[in-house]
Amino acid sequence: MANPVSLPLFQKVFIKNTTQRAVDVTILLLLLCLLAYRLLTLKDNGLAWFLAFLCESWFTFNWVLVICSRWTPMLYQTYPERLQQQVKELPPVDMFVTTADPVLEPPILTVNTVLSLLAVDYPANKLACYVSDDACSPLIFYSLVEASKFAKLWVPFCKKYNVQVRAPFRCFLDDRSVPSSANSGEFQQEWKKMKDEYEQLCRKIENATQQPFPFGLTGELAVFSNTELRNHTAIVKVLWENKEGLPDAVPHLIYISREKRPEHQHHYKAGAMNVLTRVSGSMTNAPFMLNVDCDMFVNNAQIFRQAMCLLLGAKNERDCGFVQSPQLFYDRPEQLLILHEYVGKGIVGIQGAFYQGTGCFHRRKVIYGLRPDEVEVQGRDVYSDENELQRDFGISREFMKSAAHALKGKTDYYPSNLSESLEAAHQVAGCGYEYGTSWGIKFGWMYGSTTEDILTGLTIHNRGWRTGYCSPDPPAFLGCAPPGGPATMTQQKRWATGLLEILFSKHNPIFGTLKGKLQFRQCLAYLWIFLWGLRSIPELCYALLPAYCLITNSNFLPSIQEPGIYIFVASFVSYNLYTLSEIIRTGFSIKAWWITQCMARIITLSAWLFGVINAVLKLLGLLETEFEVTRKGQSTSGDGGDDDDGQFVFDESPVFVPITVVVMVHLTALAISLFRLLPQSSGQGSGLGELFGSVFVLVSFWPFLQGLFRKGKYGIPLFTIFKSAALALLFIHLCKEVQNICVIVDMK
Repeated sequence: MANPVSLPLFQKVFIKNTTQRAVDVTILLLLLCLLAYRLLTLKDNGLAWFLAFLCESWFTFNWVLVICSRWTPMLYQTYPERLQQQVKELPPVDMFVTTADPVLEPPILTVNTVLSLLAVDYPANKLACYVSDDACSPLIFYSLVEASKFAKLWVPFCKKYNVQVRAPFRCFLDDRSVPSSANSGEFQQEWKKMKDEYEQLCRKIENATQQPFPFGLTGELAVFSNTELRNHTAIVKVLWENKEGLPDAVPHLIYISREKRPEHQHHYKAGAMNVLTRVSGSMTNAPFMLNVDCDMFVNNAQIFRQAMCLLLGAKNERDCGFVQSPQLFYDRPEQLLILHEYVGKGIVGIQGAFYQGTGCFHRRKVIYGLRPDEVEVQGRDVYSDENELQRDFGISREFMKSAAHALKGKTDYYPSNLSESLEAAHQVAGCGYEYGTSWGIKFGWMYGSTTEDILTGLTIHNRGWRTGYCSPDPPAFLGCAPPGGPATMTQQKRWATGLLEILFSKHNPIFGTLKGKLQFRQCLAYLWIFLWGLRSIPELCYALLPAYCLITNSNFLPSIQEPGIYIFVASFVSYNLYTLSEIIRTGFSIKAWWITQCMARIITLSAWLFGVINAVLKLLGLLETEFEVTRKGQSTSGDGGDDDDGQFVFDESPVFVPITVVVMVHLTALAISLFRLLPQSSGQGSGLGELFGSVFVLVSFWPFLQGLFRKGKYGIPLFTIFKSAALALLFIHLCKEVQNICVIVDMK
C-alpha cells in the first residue's frame, strides 16, 4: 500500500488587492500630473513654486517606493496540528530576552516576558531561556530568581487549563484569557491562588526597587558587590535547570551579564545578542533561536509550533532563513498595525519579511553566516580546518565544536548538564573575545548601526535567503508602546539615525542588488525604510511654504481659477481618503486615523530631522552616536504605564524645537494675513490655498499649539519657547530678505 501524501505544514496565501493597486496608480498619476503642471508653469512663478516642485518630486519618488513595496501582499497559513504527524521530534529552541536598564525597563516587564516564554505550548525539555542584563543589575537578577520560583507554579497551571495569555499581568487583567471550559470550583480556586502568588511576586520586586537590598549584596547577590555599570566581569548564572528533561516541567533559565570594560567597545544590543548566541551555543546549542525585547510577551501560546511549520515545512531551507512575527502594541495597537497590514505584507510577497529586532525565530546556522548554496554541504565541514574556524568564531574550543555542529545542521551537541559548560560560557561572554574574529562583521548580529536588526536582516537577505512571516490570530507577541512624547522621540530618532548609517555605508541595499543576491524590489523596500529620515527635509520645507507665502504675499498653489488647482485638490483628497479607508478597514476610528496622521507628521519634523543631523555629524566624525534606551511603561496593570491620558508630553529636549518654530511662524503668518500686512507682490499674491495650508499645518500640530499655552509636562518648556521664538523671528526676517532679492531679480 502506497504511503499517503503528506499534507503541507503551511501554504502561501496571496491577497487580492486590485482596488488598492488601482488607487495607488491613480494617486501616482495625479502626482505626476501635478509635477508636469509645475514644470510647465515654472518660469511664470517664483521661488516658492520651485521649492514646492522639489518637495513634490520627493513625495512622488517616495510613493513609487511604497507602491513597489506593497504591490504583491502575501501571508502564510500554518497548520500546527499536522506537526505531530510529520515531525518525529520537535527541535530545540533557545529563547533570548534582552534588557539594559532597570529604571527605563522595569524588571516586572522582563519578568512577565520571561514567564510567558517559559509557559509556551512547547516541550519544556526543548527550551532554554537566556536573559541578557546589560545593566549588570542585582535588581534584575533578584527579580528573575523570584520569577523562577513562581514559574514552578505558573507553568503547570497554564498548561493544565490551557490559559491563552501566559504573561500574568495581562492574564489576570483580561477575562478573555480564561478558558471557557474552566468553570469548575477547582479552577477558580487555583486561579485565585495564582493571582495572589503573582501579586506577592510584584510586591517583592517593588520593595526591592524602592529599598534595594538593605542587608547588602549577600548570598547569590554577592557577585554584584564589586561591579560597575560599564566595568565588571562576565556573570553567567543558571537560575533553573530542567535536570530531568521533563517535557511538562519548567524550561532552563539562565542569567547573563556580559563582561564590560571602559576601554572596550560593547556594540550595544548587537553585542549583547552575539554574546547570547555564543553562550547559548556553548550550553544548549539549539538549532533555532527566538529573540524578544524585554517588554514583548508571548500573546499566543501556539506561536512556537506555528513558526516551526514554516521552518520545518519549507521544501528548500533557502526559503526560510528566519521567521518574523509582527511587532504590535497592546496599548496603542494602531501605531504599527497599519504599517504591517498594508506594507509589511507586501514586503513578505517579495523576498520576505524584514527582521524587526524582536519576535523573530532564527536558524542558528544562518546567524553563523551560512549561505543558501552552502546548505548542500551540511554533511561535511563548511570550514576546511580548525584554524579557519578559530579565526572566525574565536578561541573557545567548546564553542568551535558547537558551531561546527550547528553549521552541519546537527542537533546532538549538548552537555550532560548546564553547570559543566559554565566555564566556556564565561569565556565567550568576555569583552575581548571577539577581537580578531568575524563577529558583527561577517556574521552574527551586525555592527555599524544603532538599528542592528535591520542591518542583520539585510545581510541575511543579501546572502540570498528568503524569510518567513508568521502573523497568527491572536497576535504572537505584544508589547507596550513608548509612553508620552519624549520616549517616542528618542526611539524614532535612534531609528532614523541608524537607518541613515546603513544607507551611507557599504551595506547600502543598492550594493546588495548589484553585488549580492538582494532582489530589486526588496532593495526598493529597504530604500523606503532607509529614507525615512531624509523625508524630514522636504516635509519641513513643505510645512513652511504656506507661511512663507503669506509673509511674502507669494504663492505655491494655483489659484482657484487655474485648472492646476483641481490636480492638487484631487491628490490631497484622494490620498487622505485612502489612508482613512485603510485604518477603518483595519477596525479603527476616524479619530485614530487623525491621531496617526498627526503623529506621523510630528515624528517626521522632529525625531527624524534630528536623526538626519546625528547621522551627518557622525559621517563627518563630529559625533559618536549612542544607543539610547527607550523608557517602557511601568504599570503592571497592563495599560503600559502611560498615565498621560493620551496627551502629548514635552520636556526640554531640543527635538521639540523645529515644530515649535513651525507653529510660531504660522501663527505670525496668519496674523500678517488677517491684519492685511502683506507686502506688495509683482506677481500673483497668496490666496485661499496658502491660507488653508497654514491652518491645516497648525491643526496637524495641535499638541504643540496647545503646548504653547499650557504648563507642566503638557506644556512646552519656556526655554524651548524662547529658542523657538528666536528662530521663528530669524526665519521671518530671512523671508523678507529673500522677497527683496526676488523683487530685485524680477526688475532686472
